[in-house]
Amino acid sequence: MTKAGFVSLIGRPNAGKSTLMNSLLGEKIAMVSQKANATRRRSNAIVMHEDTQIIFVDTPGIHEREKILNQYMLDEALKAMGDCDLIVYLAPVTDGVEHYEKFLKLNANKVKHIIVIAKIDQVSQEKLFKRISSYSPYADQFEALIPIAVPKKLGHNELLKVISKHLPESPFLFDPEDLTSELVRDIYSGFIREGIFENISDEIPYESDVIIDSIQEEEKIDRIRATIIIEKESQKGIIIGKGGDSIKRIGTYARNKIEILSGKKAFLELQVTVKKGWTKDKNFLKEIGYENVK
Repeated sequence: MTKAGFVSLIGRPNAGKSTLMNSLLGEKIAMVSQKANATRRRSNAIVMHEDTQIIFVDTPGIHEREKILNQYMLDEALKAMGDCDLIVYLAPVTDGVEHYEKFLKLNANKVKHIIVIAKIDQVSQEKLFKRISSYSPYADQFEALIPIAVPKKLGHNELLKVISKHLPESPFLFDPEDLTSELVRDIYSGFIREGIFENISDEIPYESDVIIDSIQEEEKIDRIRATIIIEKESQKGIIIGKGGDSIKRIGTYARNKIEILSGKKAFLELQVTVKKGWTKDKNFLKEIGYENVK
């Protein structure tokens, strides 16, 4: 008997959803940043646990609607909640229950969920027990509560075990050898965006995106050409940097991630273009891949 199902990772921005998904998979495929709202689109990871195939769906954080792009990100999270077999609600141990209460209101279809208390290695046992007990009034709402520490992989096996218990009997939905159903270009785009977030400060990362123009795969090297989109002409110099030092750092950062994933050398060519007001332009957003933007 085999099981399979989709599990949405839900939580506030910067809760650590992408980091958890990468850790459970054992490979880095999702963009990770300490800055909030880094994840814009849903992505997935296919994790095998004994006779169960778990398709984790990483989502943008639950946040307030602002720009059209922000609305798209919230809609992506809500759609993932409605489409899945189970929800993992990720709550850093330092969070109060108000974020969880907001999630309960948004979970309109009452999809079964598990609470995961993350970053438990950052607080004392006393504070951890206090945080766990704060969820006691909601005990009839969730299926299980599991404390984890991602860097040390504490709680990972227990989490996979509990998830498996709540997924339906089903043939595997993907080849068990697959890590994700994501397109390579989407993964590479995420790596470049991560490079921007990690190497450029302030608001610029949030007003930038990346389009993969071409990928030429050869036996020993992949040649990737990509365009970084920004909103203002003044941001172009910041992305490029003095003597091109900033864009070199971005490229080196992303190239290293790509080479680790692909297992071979990568040549990455980046260019920068200005598209004023792109985060508010519905037609352009659809053109660059935000297909369900409203």
